[in-house]
Amino acid sequence: MALFDGITSRVIDTDRIAVGILERAGDDPTTPADRTVVLVHGNVSSALFWQEIMQDLPSDLRVIAIDLRGFGGSEHAPIDATRGVRDFSDDIHAALQALDVPPAHLVGWSMGGGVVMQYALDHPVLSLTLQAPVSPYGFGGTRRDGTRLTDDDAGCGGGGANPDFVDRLTTKDTTADAQTSPRSVFRSGYVAASYTTDHEDAWVQSMLTTSTAEGNYPGDGTPSENWPGFGVGTIGVLNTMAPKYFDTSGIVQLADKPRILWIHGTADAIVSDASFYDLNHLGQLGIITGWPGADVAPAQEMVSQTRDVLGAYAAAGGEVTELALEGVGHSPHLEDPAAFRHALLQVIGYVGAPADPAPPTEAIILRSAD
Repeated sequence: MALFDGITSRVIDTDRIAVGILERAGDDPTTPADRTVVLVHGNVSSALFWQEIMQDLPSDLRVIAIDLRGFGGSEHAPIDATRGVRDFSDDIHAALQALDVPPAHLVGWSMGGGVVMQYALDHPVLSLTLQAPVSPYGFGGTRRDGTRLTDDDAGCGGGGANPDFVDRLTTKDTTADAQTSPRSVFRSGYVAASYTTDHEDAWVQSMLTTSTAEGNYPGDGTPSENWPGFGVGTIGVLNTMAPKYFDTSGIVQLADKPRILWIHGTADAIVSDASFYDLNHLGQLGIITGWPGADVAPAQEMVSQTRDVLGAYAAAGGEVTELALEGVGHSPHLEDPAAFRHALLQVIGYVGAPADPAPPTEAIILRSAD
C-alpha cells in the first residue's frame, strides 16, 4: 500500500463488515466532533486518494478516510444494489460507531458524494462537502426533473461497464497500453489534461484495489427491449446509482439541514451535463450506434440536476455554497488542493468566510530599511 508520510492504515471490525481506514499519525481520538472530518472516496478508487489533502489539513483536526466495501482495505462483501448506496452508508455509520465518533463533517467524492447524501438522510451530520457528486437522481436514465426514462433504467448500471476495463482491474494492469487501462482512464476521466503529479502510481494502485468479484464492481445487468439493450441489475457497485434505487433529492425535506459545500470542476468528464460516461450522451455523439433520439433517450443533465436540488435545499432554509473551478476535472482535491482545502475549512467553520463586500484596505508603506 502506497502510504504517504504521516498516514497510517488499519482495519477495524464493525457489526457489519471489516472496514479499512486511513488516519494521520498523531491525531487525537478525543478531538471534538466539530473538528472531525470523514473523507469518503468514489467509484474505482479508495481512501488512498485522500492522502495529499490529509497531509495538508490543520493538525488540530481529526481526519479519517474510509474505504467503502469492495475497495481498499475494506471487506469485499457483496453489495445489495436494491438498497441504493445504503450498504455503503450503513457501513460508514457502523465504522464511526466502532470508532466512537459522534456526528461529524462528511466529505464525499463522486459516488461518495451520493453516499454521504444518503448518510445525511439516515443519520445526523454537521456538514456535507460534495465533490463532483453523482446527481441526486443517480447516474443516467433521467430527465432534468429526475423522472426516469424507462421502467428498467435502460443504459444504467452494471451492464454498461467496459469488459476490458474490468479485466484490466482484475489483472492489476498498471500500464497505459490501452484506453481501457486504469492508468489511461485516470488520465482521461479523473483529472483534466493539464494535471501533472508525482503520485500517479499511488492513484493507479488505489484504483486497482477495486474488487471485481461477483457482487462488487461492476455488477450485473438485465436484457432490455429499450436502447441500448440492457437494464439495471440488482447487485454490484454501478447498480447502486441507478435511478430505480438511488434518489437523495429528499435532503431538501430534512428538518435539520447541515451546511453544504458543492465543489466541482468545469472540465469534469464524468459528472457533467454532457458526460462521456453517460451512454445516452455517447449515443447522441454517434459513438454508440442506434440512438433513438433526445425525445426517448436524452443525455442526463447531471450538474443542472444537482444545482436544482441544492437550490431547493437553500430555498427551504439550508445553506449551500457552490464552488465551480475553471478548467478542473473530476478531482478538485488533487487538481486544486488549495481551493479545496480553503473551501472545506470554511464549511466546517474552521475559518471564517471573507466579508462581502470586502472592507476598505489601508496601504502600509515600509521603507527599505525596515
